[in-house]
Amino acid sequence: MFRPSHCNVPTWDLPTRIFHWSVVIIVASGWLSHRYGDFTMVWHKWNGYALLTLLLFRLLWGVVGSSTSRFSDFFSGPVKVFRYIQGGMRDKYLGHNPAGSLSVFAMLLLMFIQAFSGLFATDDIFVNGALRSLVERDTADFLDSIHRQAYDILLVLIGLHLAALAYYRIFRKDNLVKPMITGYKCPEHVPAGAAAHWRPIWLALICLAIAALTVWLGLNAWRW
Repeated sequence: MFRPSHCNVPTWDLPTRIFHWSVVIIVASGWLSHRYGDFTMVWHKWNGYALLTLLLFRLLWGVVGSSTSRFSDFFSGPVKVFRYIQGGMRDKYLGHNPAGSLSVFAMLLLMFIQAFSGLFATDDIFVNGALRSLVERDTADFLDSIHRQAYDILLVLIGLHLAALAYYRIFRKDNLVKPMITGYKCPEHVPAGAAAHWRPIWLALICLAIAALTVWLGLNAWRW
């Protein structure tokens, strides 16, 4: 009901789609909780913990997940990206194209820097990151500045990402958002015979459990 009947090429599995839209919600919630949250920033901190968990999950899923979700499937070096752009971005890809893959890695890295640095940030009044006590004052101040600057850079990348989506929708007649909702692409937008090989949901749940446990241990093990 969410896709034309002929758009039946498996592309993005359910865990990848849930990850994508969860990150969208958490990044937006992180800004809102910083701008309008309480002075202790409790909800803002929980946004950071959730983001770290999702990023660790994505790291694991990028190794053992479905074919289009694996980093090995869409990692592209500068030369491949340049050739793709030089060729007018006309080549078809089932998953991320070379330019898109560069954007994905950049945003994942920036989000990790953003969430990790927040663990050590402080306003020297009410708010301290969960691991603030583990570092010296100068280090905390440095990480706090990184935490703020990384978000500004992330906003620029998000803007470029949205511009790229608009370009493909308007000029290439290729709606890249819909497959991230339905999981399927139309045959005319992918190489002939291409289709993703999806992994079972239980494997994604194991990856999520490992990610959540890792974050919990990282936040609490030092207290022991």
